[in-house]
Amino acid sequence: MTSQIYDHILLTAATDFELEPARRRLAGRENISFFVCGVGPVEAAFNLTSYLAAGRRIDAVINFGVAGAYSASGQQLLDISLAGREVLADFGICLADRIDSLSENIAATADFDLENNLFSQSREILAKSEPALHCGTFLTVNCVSGTRSRGDYLQRKYQALSENMEGAAVARTCKGFGIDMLELRCISNMVVDRDPKKWRLKEACEVAGEKVAHLIEGLRAKD
Repeated sequence: MTSQIYDHILLTAATDFELEPARRRLAGRENISFFVCGVGPVEAAFNLTSYLAAGRRIDAVINFGVAGAYSASGQQLLDISLAGREVLADFGICLADRIDSLSENIAATADFDLENNLFSQSREILAKSEPALHCGTFLTVNCVSGTRSRGDYLQRKYQALSENMEGAAVARTCKGFGIDMLELRCISNMVVDRDPKKWRLKEACEVAGEKVAHLIEGLRAKD
């Protein structure tokens, strides 16, 4: 795949807490914009759509932040991963022991392929400094998993790495605007029975910001 040049890149995260480390490291860089899209798929889709519809020139979107890793994913705390696919995992029919997809007759997309040119370039750049880089399926959920049993179910159903609350919404919005999108996440917690005392949220935000800054430098070096 031929490397594509992305002149104007938008860096977006759900919260300012997640965005700030990258903004600090990339201060003063030209053609880099920063945007807090909000928490959850509705806020992320609405806010990003409003931003892009204002006519700003954006060639690519990098959505980044923290995520909860599934126990069987092979990931550890503070690991970095890229999404090759995003799925709206709880968009469907919620039953006692499973979530069924909606009928195929309903015109709604819940699965997004993210293995685009930006993904390929980014994987190549990050693999040189991040030998344990993970690439695979991310899940977007409306309700984060508070128990290991729900997390294990979702991981098995989709063979997923982790879950977040915005990725699929950002992917859908970028698809609508014809913009390449990359999603990068750092693992802040494992998806087990909920215990915030074991989370490494602040460190994960710093690591994510560091990797995004490194990635931007790598992409610029290809220009």
